[in-house]
Amino acid sequence: MKASDKFKTAIESYLSEKAQNDALFSADYKKESKNLESCFHYIFGEVKKTGECAFDNQEIFDMAVKYYTDDTIGTPAPVQCRVAVSPPAKPDLFSTATAVSQSTVQKTEIVQPVKPVQKTLTLFDL
Repeated sequence: MKASDKFKTAIESYLSEKAQNDALFSADYKKESKNLESCFHYIFGEVKKTGECAFDNQEIFDMAVKYYTDDTIGTPAPVQCRVAVSPPAKPDLFSTATAVSQSTVQKTEIVQPVKPVQKTLTLFDL
């Protein structure tokens, strides 16, 4: 199975970014015994083992990272399958909010409440 260009780009971008930000993974990513094509075959094999047909992006990215970090994984056999990359889901009430630009934020002035002065009563005030 040959992976689609979108799939290849998504996996390669994720792994490259992780290698730039994580020094330990960077060493694993540079191993000569590992390559992207074998990584794709490993992912397809793992997906086939589960028998499921839909996965979260992070699950697939985690499989790719495992391929590079686990030295017991050799060169996986090619798997005949089709890969579909779906666009991100539309945000809903439970997803995280997007950043708001400074031009749309209205600045408000915070007014400190005035504390009333408490007068101590004396014998003459009674």
